[in-house]
Amino acid sequence: MKYLLVLAVVFIAIWFWRKGRQEELRSRPPPRPAPPAVGAPTEMVRCAQCGLHLPASDAVRGNAGQIYCSAAHRKAAEERG
Repeated sequence: MKYLLVLAVVFIAIWFWRKGRQEELRSRPPPRPAPPAVGAPTEMVRCAQCGLHLPASDAVRGNAGQIYCSAAHRKAAEERG
């Protein structure tokens, strides 16, 4: 009988604790959504020599306004003609 009384007290204590916890969670404002982890989109360009697509900020410009992925490709295209 003694164990039954202890068990009942434990269950009542757990019930009160959970009830208080649920009320606390309801009163809390909802969490804000996290901002996206990506930055703004950037313009992509194509290398005139090999066709590789790369960000415009990383591109190398040739004398005639052509866009290249590296100085080596720019040099090869200008030597070719």
